[in-house]
Amino acid sequence: MLKRFFIICSGADTDILEGCSIGEQNKYTGIGATVFFTAVMAFIAASYALYTVFDNLYSSIFFGLIWGLLIFNLDRYIVSTIKKTGNVIDELIQASPRIILAIIIAVVISKPLELKIFEKEINQVLLEQKNEMTLANKTQLAKQFTPNIDELNNNIITLQQEIDTKEAEVNQLYNTYIAEAEGTAGTKLLGKGPVYKEKREKHDALLAELQQLKTDNKAKIISFENEIAKLKGDYNMQVANTQPIINNFDGLMARIEALGKLPWLPSLFIFMLFLAIETSPILAKLLSPKGAYDLKLEDLEMAIKTNVLQNKNQLEALLKTDYAINDRIYSDIEKESELYTYKRKKARELMQLQADAFYKQQKNIL
Repeated sequence: MLKRFFIICSGADTDILEGCSIGEQNKYTGIGATVFFTAVMAFIAASYALYTVFDNLYSSIFFGLIWGLLIFNLDRYIVSTIKKTGNVIDELIQASPRIILAIIIAVVISKPLELKIFEKEINQVLLEQKNEMTLANKTQLAKQFTPNIDELNNNIITLQQEIDTKEAEVNQLYNTYIAEAEGTAGTKLLGKGPVYKEKREKHDALLAELQQLKTDNKAKIISFENEIAKLKGDYNMQVANTQPIINNFDGLMARIEALGKLPWLPSLFIFMLFLAIETSPILAKLLSPKGAYDLKLEDLEMAIKTNVLQNKNQLEALLKTDYAINDRIYSDIEKESELYTYKRKKARELMQLQADAFYKQQKNIL
């Protein structure tokens, strides 16, 4: 049962193959098994590739099954249409388009399996890319918020410097009137005289200005700090909103690009393996000698071709003979006077009818 199934997979004519030797049947059984298992590998590869795209198991299996059946049908067609002619060059020319198609199929099958085999290495490459993208994303977003934040910080520094400058002036006036009271500077008279009072009043006025300046600038600083906090919150929100996009950067195309950054030699060996599997049925038919199955198939096709040619020639001869007979019959009829008289009479009647019809038409017009 299994042997017959693999023979059907090879595309061979089972009726012809049943009359061949066991060895000939085993050859086509092996070819059919290769076609079948290539389709199975195509199903697995396509299912995994589609799973990385759709992230749905049932959809991936369904479309993977369709792809596997498509590959199975193509391989079976490719193998079944290669005919053994005994001429190596003719067979290579005949098989060259099929070999090119087999190479394309091998690429399509091997690539998803490479993604699965090197999944851990690809994940490492993707992690590095995601980290780089995260840093680049933060840097790019920071360019939108940093100028405003820096401007607000500079405003806060300016306001604080105004307070510090005013506070230094107040402290200097404080030291001046204290020194005047102690007699260590100014008039150098001990006690709180008129000069002391003047300097004290100047200090108190400047101190009041300092208190007002602190109140005003502190309110402005708090407002600027709130704006800075809001900008930082917006920045963090932008980072949080864009991070899932970076985290989901692991689709099929991203994985293929990541695979390209890995050493190429292992991928080449895997591709060569699938290329050998995919082309093995074709190569087996090309390299194998012309067997009993090929001879019987050629004999059957030749018999059908001969029969078709014979029927075609017979029909052509029959048609040619029929033409000749018809020519003779009409030639004989042409010489009969009875037929001439009858046809002359009918022609005369027809012309009279035409003349009457023309006369009626002209009369109606007038």
